[in-house]
Amino acid sequence: MDFTKNMKRRKRPGAVLIVSLIFVLIFSALAVSLATISANNVQIASNHHQTNAALAAAYSGLEVLRYHLAKVSISGTTAAEDRLQATTTALQSYLTAADITNVSASYNGSSMTVPAVTLNSTGNQTFTITITAISDDVMRADVTGNAYQLSRTIRTNFNITEVGNSVFDYGVATKGPLVLEGNVDFEGASVAVEASVYIESASTIEALSISGNSQIAGNVSISNPDATVTLSGNASIGGETGDDAIDNHVETGVDTADFPQPVPSYFEQYIDDVIDMNETTFENIRIPAGTNPTFSSDVILRGIIYIETPNVLRFSGSADITGIIVGDGDWNDDSATNSITFTGNVQSNPISTLPEEEKFDGIRTETGTFLMAPGFSVSFGGNFDTLNGTIAANGIEFTGNAGGTIAGSVINYSSTPMTLSGNNDLYFNRSGITEPPAGFVSSQKLTYQPESYSEI
Repeated sequence: MDFTKNMKRRKRPGAVLIVSLIFVLIFSALAVSLATISANNVQIASNHHQTNAALAAAYSGLEVLRYHLAKVSISGTTAAEDRLQATTTALQSYLTAADITNVSASYNGSSMTVPAVTLNSTGNQTFTITITAISDDVMRADVTGNAYQLSRTIRTNFNITEVGNSVFDYGVATKGPLVLEGNVDFEGASVAVEASVYIESASTIEALSISGNSQIAGNVSISNPDATVTLSGNASIGGETGDDAIDNHVETGVDTADFPQPVPSYFEQYIDDVIDMNETTFENIRIPAGTNPTFSSDVILRGIIYIETPNVLRFSGSADITGIIVGDGDWNDDSATNSITFTGNVQSNPISTLPEEEKFDGIRTETGTFLMAPGFSVSFGGNFDTLNGTIAANGIEFTGNAGGTIAGSVINYSSTPMTLSGNNDLYFNRSGITEPPAGFVSSQKLTYQPESYSEI
């Protein structure tokens, strides 16, 4: 019996070894398969990483483009075919002024190009931008991101849109500093906010100086982040004096306001006569360059009074005005070579009250502007009840006892100080104004349209 059992055991020598080898082979094959799959997954992950790095570069390029384009605008008078070129010029001017050297823009006659901008030297992560016009009002931007020899492109549209001119939200808006001396009051005709003030003062640290008993009923917004405000005497802002007035009613570093472009030539369509100094009533007249008239007696002005440069005008008598005074100067000219001075009283009537005569038919609807004289300095020294519309010039002053209601805003395009001295009580009435004043053109800019986004 024992012998038989021993014989049976000897019939299966090495079976365990064979089974073990089989399992080793199986697990080895599995290991090789897993290693291969893992290597493939690593390669796939690397490919995804590189592709996503390229897409991320494109996203970054789009955000950079959106940010910088939001800072620039072009004139509303720019012809449709010139808008892209004008935007390119404005963008490059902004980049240069901001000392941004890693981003640049150029125009080749049909498209705007931003050459490769490096985001990360590791992996050569960059983006490029090309913008082309697909219609008068729509520009298409292709932003290509590059990384690790791969590229991804995203496409989106930017529409030409009109920029609202925020300066019309203020009683006074000036590019230069503002100086109030003596007894000058800025009051809102209905609410204090109508007498709010905007000051750019880009090149002058002291943006606002108020002395004596002068006051501003509204708040003051200053775009220069380093600007200072000086108050002395009983000067007040927002009904408070001293540090409280500055802390509670003055804000510096606000967004730079977009000043509307005055277009004096728009009003030339209404001119049908040349001034005759032997008259005392003037209707739709042109004052030729170099005339330099002085109106020493009382005058009546109706319709459009169009003044060519160079010219120096003086109204020493009273002026009864139902219309718009227009000067054809340059809104970048702060030389004060051209001037309009009112030393007598001014009576202003709504332009809608012009006589029912054919020559005034179109003018009666040109509301919201009393005086548009870019490149002219303008001085008011007499009283007025109401000036029916916005006043815009390069250098504006109110002296003596000049004062009254202004049915609109006072816009100073000059970078030199705007000074008010004497006993000036100005009441700003901007209630009910919903449209830009006649003759002003809003700026335009490229605005991102997120619904147009696609990846190509």
